Amino acid sequence: MSDKLTEYIDGFVFPIPRIYLNEYKNVAEKVAEIWREYGALAYYEYVGEDLNLEGTRSFIEVLDIKDDEVIVFGWVVFPSKETRDLANEQVPNDSRMSDLVAPLTQSTRLIFDATRMVYGGFQPIVQSNSNDNR
Repeated sequence: MSDKLTEYIDGFVFPIPRIYLNEYKNVAEKVAEIWREYGALAYYEYVGEDLNLEGTRSFIEVLDIKDDEVIVFGWVVFPSKETRDLANEQVPNDSRMSDLVAPLTQSTRLIFDATRMVYGGFQPIVQSNSNDNR
């Protein structure tokens, strides 16, 4: 399993207005393909459903969610931090990304607000899945 421990992920959480979820999903599917073209092994986004656990801070609280918003939680898996760093330089400069993201960031109909996104890059500490032979 030691070779798997070289993987690196970018994780992110952000709110979007519930009424734009399908529109956002269509864009995210295209964005995922672009990230994969630049070296990502996998790209995931999930919508929050069960977000409260007694005794902990919830994403709802941390992101100051409004009643009409949902939370998107996602991560992108890379084979290494070096591949991730290179992709993070290249993807924003891909003209397809600007074309996809522009409609989501219009001030008159703001779907995605990067100032409310929580983001970070993570190296592995434990990896256990059903594909492990141990």
